[in-house]
Amino acid sequence: MSPAAPFFPPQSFGDAEAALAQVQQIYEAGVQHLRQALRAFGRGQDPGRVRACYPFVRLRAASVQRTDARLAWGFVAGPGVFETTLTEPRLFGNYLREQFQLLLSNHGAPLEVGSSHEPIPLHFALGEEAHIEGELTAAQRARLREIFDLPDLAAMDDGIANGTYEAAPGAPQPLSLFTAPRIDYSLQRLRHYSGTSPAHFQNFVLFTNYQFYIDEFVRMGRALMAAPPDPARPDPLDDCIAFVEPGNVITRRAGLAAEPGDAAGTPPPRLPQMPAYHLLRRDSSGITMVNIGVGPANAKTMSDHIAVLRPHAWLMLGHCAGLRNSQQLGDYVLAHGYVREDHVLDEELPLWVPIPPLAEVQVALETAVAEVTQLQGFELKRVLRTGTVASTDNRNWELLPNNAQGGPERRFSQSRAIALDMESATIAANGFRFRVPYGTLLCVSDKPLHGEIKLPGMANHFYRERVDQHLRIGLRTVELLRAASLSRLHSRKLRSFAEVAFQ
Repeated sequence: MSPAAPFFPPQSFGDAEAALAQVQQIYEAGVQHLRQALRAFGRGQDPGRVRACYPFVRLRAASVQRTDARLAWGFVAGPGVFETTLTEPRLFGNYLREQFQLLLSNHGAPLEVGSSHEPIPLHFALGEEAHIEGELTAAQRARLREIFDLPDLAAMDDGIANGTYEAAPGAPQPLSLFTAPRIDYSLQRLRHYSGTSPAHFQNFVLFTNYQFYIDEFVRMGRALMAAPPDPARPDPLDDCIAFVEPGNVITRRAGLAAEPGDAAGTPPPRLPQMPAYHLLRRDSSGITMVNIGVGPANAKTMSDHIAVLRPHAWLMLGHCAGLRNSQQLGDYVLAHGYVREDHVLDEELPLWVPIPPLAEVQVALETAVAEVTQLQGFELKRVLRTGTVASTDNRNWELLPNNAQGGPERRFSQSRAIALDMESATIAANGFRFRVPYGTLLCVSDKPLHGEIKLPGMANHFYRERVDQHLRIGLRTVELLRAASLSRLHSRKLRSFAEVAFQ
């Protein structure tokens, strides 16, 4: 019989560091209890029913007063009791410390930390390299549910983020968009889809829909790692300390010593579905780039899971169809509105919800285009157009009859769309849904309405001419956003009037 899991009654903390240390202690005690019981079970012992629960943090707010009304987060919506379960405090340590400190500062009330009643699913308590299926017999695997708590999708929905969650009478209100099981689920999915550990993901994320951008990012990342920073030629990327590729293959910056775990990475036999690459900075404010491929389903899947890491911004850099005759192949499109015909988010975010442009991101993107192309003012209009981007889930929309009643060509014209792709509206809408600042800069690779369809010869020339410049614009945009105030970047327009406190 396995001993009972350690239980930690609620304790009050007026110090963020002490509260975080208690969260860490509760979490580690729980996962160690589950791991020990699993090892005993694998040796043929019967541990009986085994359970360990996530830690929680709770705030009892007596008023809505707060010290800084300019912030978009860090305070609760009104008097009451608010709480959330927590997971992976080592991974989220800096984030949690900031959230705790803001709550303490804004409300002047202590935080309560203790063991929750939400079980930690066994699969979420194991290390990244653990494989239950290979360590247990078929008979033992069949009994897992009798002994351990397994993942329960009922505890992982997005009702809080979607604004549809309603607490039961007398139950606490949520503090965070995501519960611990929902976060753990996404961490598992990120490993599967990206081929890299969630710990490597950085706070600025670039999504792309073509491998050509990844090839250039890899070339640049490897070249950067090959030479130490040159004081005579400073570079904005000098603070990058490592480059990580699928399989957790880590290349340290020249002159930096290897760190524990670096050698454990192995190139995968084949690339994962949506491979991720990371330029690491010590404060996690580096750049992650993900090839989501073509289509809104992948765009939603990856942004659903990256959202739990609470990045500071994500941007879509990719190709699009230009819808205006005045556009040229290689022109840029800065989206300031979206026509959502991707259909993958219709249930979570109704179509009547507007997806507004975020001024801080829009200015950074336009500034970066001007700096990289060295065009200013009216001349910038030669290569950059701002307008509505339409995203569709029908890759062959061009083959529909042009005169069809309410057909796509008519709708795109009525919406004043200037470009069309399959991912941008999804990335932006999920950014709005999950309160992650977003932006879109696309490059025109074909003009199907004007006889310039994407053919191999045209595409190859376009790729050679524009991918490098487009990527440099994206990197420069991240530099500008990183240098700005994060309190401005996390815009209040992304928050509802009954918002959770955590960023």
